[in-house]
Amino acid sequence: MSSNPNPRQIHLLDTVRERGSATVEELAEMLDVTLQTVRRDVQRLADEGVLTRFHGGVRVPSSTTENIGYQQRETLHAEGKARIARAVAGQVPNNCSLILNIGTTTEAIAKALLRHTGLRVITNNLNVAAILSDNPQCEVIVAGGSVRPRDRAIVGEATVDFIRQFKVDIALIGVSSIESDGSLRDFDLREVKVAQTIIAQAREVWLATDVSKFNRPAMIQLGHLSQIDRLFTDAPPPPPYPDLLARAQVRLEIA
Repeated sequence: MSSNPNPRQIHLLDTVRERGSATVEELAEMLDVTLQTVRRDVQRLADEGVLTRFHGGVRVPSSTTENIGYQQRETLHAEGKARIARAVAGQVPNNCSLILNIGTTTEAIAKALLRHTGLRVITNNLNVAAILSDNPQCEVIVAGGSVRPRDRAIVGEATVDFIRQFKVDIALIGVSSIESDGSLRDFDLREVKVAQTIIAQAREVWLATDVSKFNRPAMIQLGHLSQIDRLFTDAPPPPPYPDLLARAQVRLEIA
């Protein structure tokens, strides 16, 4: 989004995401605001391309098959992502090896790691590589493969083969979706294959995701909460996730 949405607009967006669609009247009642305010918010979010209007209501523009655009994701929940990033960086020790994958949350984490020393970072995210190369105390290793122009992600079979050469202390990953069966999901099969390899090549897996990713549908299964050691998020997850996390023995960190 070109400018930061206010908390009410973020709440509106999350509500529509959760339900898939909603009428203007439903949103006005849920948010306890006037119809005029909802119409104004909906118009703004539709202009930004994060929601699609239909007669009398609004829906999520993409289905389970497609993620929202990189620039929209970059500013969406930016403040929550910054809190998550600081919490993650606070737990990452100096002098360790990391893999950071694709996503705006991992890019926020890279910024928060700029003062760390003695890090070895492997990444398939050119944005992460550019950020961390400003830290002279950090060695950055970039995976080979095809660059996806929209978000500078490196994906494909060559990327998978490259990452298989390493075993790191911590994988710091983001995902597009955590569904209520505990499955971790995403939209791009090539991206999923890389993420699965990253999980397999790490001694510990830390998942960093803002609370909007819970109950969000996405098509391709990447993994399961049982493969995660720690989950960093920006607000308490809704039911049934606290029970799922406890059963999977995932340590929950709320930033």
